[in-house]
Amino acid sequence: MAHISHEPQEEFVSSEAAAGYGSGDPYLATLADRSLGRSADRNPSPRPRMAEVGSVPKAQPAARLSTLRFFDGNVHRIAALAFAEATLAFFALYAFVDIFSPSVALVGLESAAGAIWPRALLVTAIVIACMSSMGLYQLRQRSGRNGMLARVVVAMVAAAIGIEVLFLAIPGLAVSHAAVIGTGIVCLAGFSLMRLAFARVVDQDVFKRRVLVWGAGDRAATIGQRLRRRTDQRGFLVAGYVGTPGDSVAVPFDKRVPGKADLLGFVERERIHEIVIAMDDRRQGFPEAFLRECRLRGVAVIDIVQFLERETGRVSVELASPSWLIYSKGFRADLLRSTIKRAFDVTAALVLLVLTGPVMLLTALAIWMEDRGPIFYRQVRTGQGGRPFKIIKFRSMSVNAESGGKAIWAVRNDPRVTRVGEFIRKVRIDELPQAFNVLAGTMSFVGPRPERPEFVHTLEQTIPFFGERHFAKPGITGWAQVRYPYGASEHDSREKLGYDLYYVMNQSLAFDVMILMQTVEIVLFRIGSR
Repeated sequence: MAHISHEPQEEFVSSEAAAGYGSGDPYLATLADRSLGRSADRNPSPRPRMAEVGSVPKAQPAARLSTLRFFDGNVHRIAALAFAEATLAFFALYAFVDIFSPSVALVGLESAAGAIWPRALLVTAIVIACMSSMGLYQLRQRSGRNGMLARVVVAMVAAAIGIEVLFLAIPGLAVSHAAVIGTGIVCLAGFSLMRLAFARVVDQDVFKRRVLVWGAGDRAATIGQRLRRRTDQRGFLVAGYVGTPGDSVAVPFDKRVPGKADLLGFVERERIHEIVIAMDDRRQGFPEAFLRECRLRGVAVIDIVQFLERETGRVSVELASPSWLIYSKGFRADLLRSTIKRAFDVTAALVLLVLTGPVMLLTALAIWMEDRGPIFYRQVRTGQGGRPFKIIKFRSMSVNAESGGKAIWAVRNDPRVTRVGEFIRKVRIDELPQAFNVLAGTMSFVGPRPERPEFVHTLEQTIPFFGERHFAKPGITGWAQVRYPYGASEHDSREKLGYDLYYVMNQSLAFDVMILMQTVEIVLFRIGSR
């Protein structure tokens, strides 16, 4: 990394110098004059390494910066890991079917019992689904090595059970039990080794997007505050911060690029892939000419709100402006998308009711036997478009828990919770009757958590964009529920709003399926229950 100054007096300079347009760089000074509407009469000497933009028709085009990154973004890295694990599972089944059928050639076995590859694909799909449901395809897995290995073990046990149940239900698909067990053992060992290697390799700088942050004030400091863990920074590496006029002193001096540095040279030397605009005041010294020159060299430019949205999976509400909402690509609504989501909701709700029917009957009996009170609890919540509806849940609190008539946030170790209620809240059984709300169309299976109108009215007055979460139907589970602990305060609502807005902007069938699979991890490990 290039030398970084420790002297604060060079941090904030004029708008031209902040962009590297100083008297010692006449070429860039000319670019700055053009961007500011001035007359370019300085007669600068030509730069040997860079072409002058717009003044010489036969000038050499700007050289694009090369990159050594093999994966363009976090999703591609996870996809590569999933593909490697799927490949192992697929060929492991093939190998063990051949091993445990020594008297019959594989070709003969396939001709007698049918092709093996469809079964191998089915087994692979079950294995990958179980791995995903344990949260093992999240780049920022914070459970540590032991937690990761424990999740792999649970996923493989669940996959083995699912495969055996499938083969019992459809005997024509079955392969030998020994082949299934052997495949499970190989996958368990292979996946564990792959993930240990992945955890080491993914942290190497060569795989990271190298970032230059244009700004050194409060907005720029949000990057270090929101993404302070090593796992949070697996997708990028901040090469430096450029101080600009109007910035407060908020980032460490050793991370700041000297104000009089040749910034285009810095971009080339540090092989910057992306520039993040994080100025506290864009009206002072916006580097239009510098950014244009970087774009010509293939360097991406992105706003800090979009950067944090991509890296954290949430919208930074505290940094967003109305223009962000207007120009965002989300909030898509069309007939096909709505039809697909509704069909998915109805199917998922029916499957949930069928699978959990016995559990719901036992829960209803336990609630009634404890205090002979009502089994279900109906409460008014705010739905899509701000319309009120009545949500249905298993009653987990004592009768007349809000005898004063005032809405009260639930808290940890809430004394109003009954003994049965404490258990069903931990394992989320109290949420199961909401499947009837889904069938009625007042809720979706996946969506933002429905809040009470009393809380919504207050939160809309204090939290920007809170009303925009009602663009989508509320859900039984959601992106905020799987990414953030149980929320029971205005601060929690502000944090969860960022995840809700991210979901509303990016909702799709694939996203819903991913959230459903990660909900399994929440239930099994009792994350965020209260």
